[in-house]
Amino acid sequence: MTPPAGPGTAARAPGALAATGGPPPGRRRAPIANEPSGLHQLGGTFLSIAATVGGMALLAGQIAARVATLRVDGAELKRNLYRMGVKSMPIVIVTALFTGAIMVIQAAPLVERFGAHGLLGWGAGFGTLREIAPLLTALMINGRVGANNTAELGTMVVTEQIDALRVLAIDPVSFLVAPRFLAMVLTLLLSAIFADALALAGAAFTGDLLLGVSPAVFFNGLTSGLLGIGDVLHGLVKSVVFGVVLALSSCQYGLGVTGGAPGVGRAVNATVVASAAGIFILDYFVSFTLD
Repeated sequence: MTPPAGPGTAARAPGALAATGGPPPGRRRAPIANEPSGLHQLGGTFLSIAATVGGMALLAGQIAARVATLRVDGAELKRNLYRMGVKSMPIVIVTALFTGAIMVIQAAPLVERFGAHGLLGWGAGFGTLREIAPLLTALMINGRVGANNTAELGTMVVTEQIDALRVLAIDPVSFLVAPRFLAMVLTLLLSAIFADALALAGAAFTGDLLLGVSPAVFFNGLTSGLLGIGDVLHGLVKSVVFGVVLALSSCQYGLGVTGGAPGVGRAVNATVVASAAGIFILDYFVSFTLD
């Protein structure tokens, strides 16, 4: 005959502990992982940035060694110059023309207020040649060329094409990286020269349309002695520095892709962000040094 259940029977039952909310017999709760502290996250970010900068420095040394010994694939260089430079001209043209127009629109209230129509060319040219044209051109090339270069190299890494080149005794740096580096630097330099001319043309046209300042008066103010060749070289030096940063960043992130197709997407995003940040940081230091 089964004895009636007493007050302590449920406590002695096999599953009673689990029913009361505790762990079942023979099992233990998994330890709760502690959230990383702010100092730990800061240290991890610092180490990641240091590793990236160190990798870019090593890659720059490898590229310099190939360029110094003329171990650069000429056909690949020409192909990348066309793909990166020529095909980027439409976006450079649009950016440069509207950049010059915006400079005149911003200067228009002061020109009208003080009647300084003769200084319109100097005012628009000073900011355009030294800062705006090379900076905006670099950012536009970064979004188009830098991201595309990272995606291509990252896809080659994921699909083991880089390893296949090494198996065939083909140096990936000489065949892929060095031509892309030179093409990007030349693209930034030539695009900056082209953008300077177009931005000034757009500024002269906008000044004639909005303020009645003829192109002759505009360019006379531009070449009257307030601006010199040093102002033009100031912007061109910046364009070369921006090209080096963009090329190293896109190649480094592309060659360091891990994790398959999602890793390629992360590398492209990191390239655009890192290149833009590097462009602004170096813009400050170059301006501080040259001035």
